Amino acid sequence: MDDTQPPAHPAGSVTRHLLRKALTLAIVTVVFGWFYGWASPWAFPKNRTADFKYGVLHGALMPIALPALVMGKDVPIYAPDNSGRGYKVGYICGINLCGLLFFGLVFRRPTSARSDKSR
Repeated sequence: MDDTQPPAHPAGSVTRHLLRKALTLAIVTVVFGWFYGWASPWAFPKNRTADFKYGVLHGALMPIALPALVMGKDVPIYAPDNSGRGYKVGYICGINLCGLLFFGLVFRRPTSARSDKSR
């Protein structure tokens, strides 16, 4: 067998792998939706002008709002009563930091995989 070709997987193994991934995605979606529904009253206080700090928080939480919205909860994703430019800059920073963390973890390769690839 050539060392550059990956080993063949039986069809049942691939199906099991895909089902496991789908189940994990469903569980994570429900947990994120529940968490956002629980955290949104705290993160979006009433009678308070949202500033840069709240903008960062709202931006970081915004990507996980989708599961809550899909689950039927009408949760906020943006504070209408905000300080203007400072809030918007914070919101954008929060979205980017969340994306960096998420995609950094998703596309991170363990050190052993990098060293094996370079051989």
